[in-house]
Amino acid sequence: MKIVFLGPPGAGKGTYASRLQDKFGWPHISTGDLVREEIKNNTEIGKKIKPYYDEGKLVPDEIVIEMLKERLSKDDCKNGFILDGFPRNLNQAKELEKITGIDLVINLVVPKDLIIKKLSGRRICKKCGAIYNINEIRIGDRVLPALKPKVDGICDKCGGELYQRDDDKPEVIEKRLIEYQNQTAPLIDYYKEKGLLKDVDGVGTVDEVLERIISILNT
Repeated sequence: MKIVFLGPPGAGKGTYASRLQDKFGWPHISTGDLVREEIKNNTEIGKKIKPYYDEGKLVPDEIVIEMLKERLSKDDCKNGFILDGFPRNLNQAKELEKITGIDLVINLVVPKDLIIKKLSGRRICKKCGAIYNINEIRIGDRVLPALKPKVDGICDKCGGELYQRDDDKPEVIEKRLIEYQNQTAPLIDYYKEKGLLKDVDGVGTVDEVLERIISILNT
């Protein structure tokens, strides 16, 4: 199965893609992870990417597509894969079609106010990378509990300092959501017209949303 995940920042694309990888064995391919890996390994593609990455600029489509094409040619992708973070725009979607077909596009639907509350509450350990969330999320009469550390600002696992990423601050989240709406949201109609898109309610616990995704895969 060849799957693309769509959804706004903070919808949980990476979380659900990795869970599906564990369950079905299809490799979870995150373009963000690929970029970092290429730079770390100092590959030819990595050398092209590094100047953009260092300056915080978007990597040009042609370089991202070159990188992705190489990744999808590997043996572990023969029986399927899960794309997270690609395509980000219509041009990338059309270029992807030249490389491979897609069987299913999962569109995670999450309200804007919930996204902002979820991302703005995220805290990450500087030492081990453990993730916490200091905000409770209310869904109707339900409350999804916060995942707070035992000691404010300190990681339970290693005692490292917790911090908030710059792009998890409310004003930056707003900009990220606008960028998503302008660049990536048009893909929803694009894939809907092709009969590939399935909307999934992304509100709930990880297990609840994952169950909704798996039920689509089983139909």
